[in-house]
Amino acid sequence: MAILKVVGMTFTCRETIMLLFCIFISCLPFCSSVTRNDRPIIGVLAQEVRSPKPNQNSYIAASYVKFLESAGSRVVPVMINQTLEEYKTLFNSINGILYPGGAASLTSSGYARAAKIFYDLAIEANDRGDFFPVWGTCLGFEQLTVLTCGEKVLVNTNTSGVALHLEFTNETANSRLFRGFPPELMKELASEPLTENSHKWSLSMSTYNSNDELKNFYKVLSTNTDGKIKFVSTFEAHDYPFYGTQWHPEKNAFEWTKPYIPHSPSAIKTTFYTAEFFVNEARKNLHRFDSEEEEKGALIYNHSPVYTGGRGSFEQIYYF
Repeated sequence: MAILKVVGMTFTCRETIMLLFCIFISCLPFCSSVTRNDRPIIGVLAQEVRSPKPNQNSYIAASYVKFLESAGSRVVPVMINQTLEEYKTLFNSINGILYPGGAASLTSSGYARAAKIFYDLAIEANDRGDFFPVWGTCLGFEQLTVLTCGEKVLVNTNTSGVALHLEFTNETANSRLFRGFPPELMKELASEPLTENSHKWSLSMSTYNSNDELKNFYKVLSTNTDGKIKFVSTFEAHDYPFYGTQWHPEKNAFEWTKPYIPHSPSAIKTTFYTAEFFVNEARKNLHRFDSEEEEKGALIYNHSPVYTGGRGSFEQIYYF
């Protein structure tokens, strides 16, 4: 048996290996930056302006930017109508993407085209172990359903301009999304109208249960009803870091133009716990820009939001 003598001490071969391993571990930093990205940058997808003007062909509501920034992320606008190569380069530079609400076509818009490209890239990346999260809110939620099953299977609901409580399912307790929410807030979400809804189209539970592509890809975390149709209000993918809310978590803290938007302390907590969850998902991704100059040039800070004066659905809008 091989013997190693060090300063009067004798080690067997097995003990020597263990000693070297302990020395190696002790040389590692206490909290390795290799496993966590504390400077996450998340893309927010722009969409077409209904009545474009010079230099105002697409937009992002500022509330989505503030939503992500509130939890410690910076934001890059993902412009519509870019080339595939431009989107691939951006994908490899950012740490997640958010598909916001709005009114763009789910099948023929620049919003839909870009969403599909990033969805496909995210699927490929996650399949090879490159963690990349995707979030969809309202229109973004609906877009995820189209991208997953390949067709529009939504039904019309009377849910345009109403705050609702969440009807949690049996999947909620073991969900990634809600796992870190305080128990008291979960009780309030289940009993108080803390989630703002501004949608005319929904994924009904009957459609979800009869669609194998959707059922096999997503698990339903909460449902709601308009009094006639029961629909999915929150879901997360079984095997991918993909999440969707038919409701608007960003509006509670950052939008004030509509009387049905809840602003109670619990509603504000809902905004921030949701943002914290998704930004923490983005911290698991290690993509980065090729240079500091390229990163600075891509950030939303290069653009200024426009105050709407209380007109429409948003307090502030970024135009591109």
